Amino acid sequence: MADLSILMKAIQNAARELVPRIIFIRRHLHQHPELSFKEYNTCSFVCDELEALQIPFEKMIGTGIVACIEGRNPTAKTIALRADLDALPITEKNNVDYKSAQEGIMHACGHDVHTASLLGAAQILNTFKNEFEGTIKLIFQPGEEKAPGGASLMIKAGVLENPKPSYIFAQHVFPSLPAGKVGFRSGMYMASTDELYMTITGKGGHAAMPSEYVNPILIASTIITALHQYFMDVNTRLRSAADHPTVLAFGKIEGLGATNVIPDTVLVEGTFRTMNEEWRSAAHDFMKKNAVAIAKDMGGECEFRVEGGYPFLVNDHNATERARKASEEYLGKENVVALEKRMTAEDFAFYSQKIPACFYRLGTASANGENSAGVHTPTFNIDEKALETGMGLMAWIAIDALQQ
Repeated sequence: MADLSILMKAIQNAARELVPRIIFIRRHLHQHPELSFKEYNTCSFVCDELEALQIPFEKMIGTGIVACIEGRNPTAKTIALRADLDALPITEKNNVDYKSAQEGIMHACGHDVHTASLLGAAQILNTFKNEFEGTIKLIFQPGEEKAPGGASLMIKAGVLENPKPSYIFAQHVFPSLPAGKVGFRSGMYMASTDELYMTITGKGGHAAMPSEYVNPILIASTIITALHQYFMDVNTRLRSAADHPTVLAFGKIEGLGATNVIPDTVLVEGTFRTMNEEWRSAAHDFMKKNAVAIAKDMGGECEFRVEGGYPFLVNDHNATERARKASEEYLGKENVVALEKRMTAEDFAFYSQKIPACFYRLGTASANGENSAGVHTPTFNIDEKALETGMGLMAWIAIDALQQ
């Protein structure tokens, strides 16, 4: 086993030397984004890169890939690293040479960064595989952005078996932090997420004759207001306990009437998020029961459907503390920050429900404040200095975790 301090320095040097290549890879991926579960060219590109490195791999669930880098005594312990491949249905507005060539599709959530960083980490780990004991499993996962989540499908297909990892790590771009910094939070970190669909039926008619119609738009607005008020009150009552953070939001309402035409039907779509599974289930029942009752009281009907999404994401204490300390060694304590809980969701949560996991944040903003647009926006971009941190730190975290 190599002296770890010497090995860490070697990894830092290797990451620095790889920056031009990983920038090229990231820009290629950024320019050729693909939507969830349709990452065919992205998958082929990653496979070609792994093949060039002579890292054995296999495809899973269509566009997923799993590869293993075996060090000395490969059965001693296994650590998994994960990146996601898919992009979003967003039209890019950045004026850059590597702007998306696919109209209406953009890597607006940084998955190009994640994949490029993991390919860089793969090259580093492969270079130093005789300097560590154990196996590093590389997971390139499709469909993070679309239910049921590629993570759930990869797990069902056996990605966490043969060999089974002791820990799994993933990083995610974070435009609230400058490049060169990372953030960690142990314990509960991100919320579960469910999709809500309501079909509200009334009786259409001429707007000037209210006695002859039952307005589904009025019913929908009453339901939305009532449910929203209830969950606002819940958050107020339970804020001191801090174990029921809840978000209910409706983002789409469609009633195809006109200024003087009342439609028969209104469609409503929304999201529900929380961090407590018992409360999550109870809230589903509450919403259904009350929406149906309100519609009935107003002379209409409501079909309320919940499509369960990702579970909450919990960071294992031991894995997270180990990774945080490794990051302080690698980057310096001043470049490692504490994170707050978030009501956003991530399908990495599926892994965190199965094995000890750590999901951390990679700073991607420029020191001058540029590249700080939020994810899922058409102007999201990164300071590419983050790629050196992304690949090098991930490789170091994996090697460090093998020592535990």
